[in-house]
Amino acid sequence: MTIGVGVTGATGRMGRAVLAAIADHAACEAVFAVNRTPVDEEEVGGVEIESAAEFDTLLREREPAVVIDFTGPDSALEYATRCADAGVAFVTGTTGFDEDDLEALRAASEDVPVLHAPNFARGVQALVNVVGEAVRNLPGYDVEVVETHHNGKRDAPSGTANRLLEEIEANGDFAGRTHGREGDQPREAGEIGVHALRAGDVTGEHVVLLAGNHEEVRLTHRAEDRGVFAAGAVDAAAWIAERKAGWYDFADVIDE
Repeated sequence: MTIGVGVTGATGRMGRAVLAAIADHAACEAVFAVNRTPVDEEEVGGVEIESAAEFDTLLREREPAVVIDFTGPDSALEYATRCADAGVAFVTGTTGFDEDDLEALRAASEDVPVLHAPNFARGVQALVNVVGEAVRNLPGYDVEVVETHHNGKRDAPSGTANRLLEEIEANGDFAGRTHGREGDQPREAGEIGVHALRAGDVTGEHVVLLAGNHEEVRLTHRAEDRGVFAAGAVDAAAWIAERKAGWYDFADVIDE
């Protein structure tokens, strides 16, 4: 049975990649694609671009099983709430949420399945898994996290970097995070250095550096095409369409 998928932010970088990934997915079909701002294009990848003002109507008439969202925190929360009201599962890779935003997003998961992940690359999930082990095996080593993205990315550090930092902090004894350095700033014991680079059209790179005992370990993930994120999001959509209401992570998809 084909799984109907709605797509938000259809003309953005990720929206386009998601529509292409749906077209390549044997189990999914794009039943609508919306954009909040008017565009000259009538369609992307053969899918008509419709106004986000029609979102509620499209949910009702096209009956998607799930909506995939890569937009911004405010719009993602609005879409999630409306999906919850309509009984439609929601998958989002939007980042930049604050704690109140995440609480509101979790509220939607009381009514429908909601999957939020800062990164849908399978390699990033593997990186998250090994980072914790590396920190446990190298107690007392200095840790630095460096992430690089294209010059249009808004949130810093990236959602993926924050996820890596959570894993690092959960597996070691650290005093806090230091975001960048300037002037007279010798490294403090137990700090985690965090650096966000924005340049060109870099899709995404994350490096975790652990150094001490006259040695260093670098754990790196580099995405060379947005298609890897889009494919993961579509895999997640196909997976979550059959789940009950609740809060899910991409790790749940990978584990199964």
